[in-house]
Amino acid sequence: MSMEIIRETENEITIKCAFCKGKGTDPFELLSEMSVCQVCGNRKEVTIHKPAIVCAYCGGTGIQPGHRLTCQVCGGKGMVSINEPVEKCPDCNGKGVCAGAYLPCLMCGGKGVVSKREN
Repeated sequence: MSMEIIRETENEITIKCAFCKGKGTDPFELLSEMSVCQVCGNRKEVTIHKPAIVCAYCGGTGIQPGHRLTCQVCGGKGMVSINEPVEKCPDCNGKGVCAGAYLPCLMCGGKGVVSKREN
């Protein structure tokens, strides 16, 4: 999934809110069709510190897989900040999910990447 970049500075990136898809309202209309998005608070955008990558656990949707909740890894933003350099997580093979458990990978925290080990 590609993120729609709104603004970018040296240290931050502002993207369209993944959870509400930039609408500013609760995408599931649980309380009402006018409920404000719990991630962006009706701002329709969120800011993430650089460097950042698309959340492996939710695939950038901002939605907890199989539920109507915000993703527990990215908080509904669709992207996560990382500390470079990184490499693909050896436990989940970059998927961010524990095999068969539908939980975030314990080694990478659901990001799909881990800090690169120096040789």
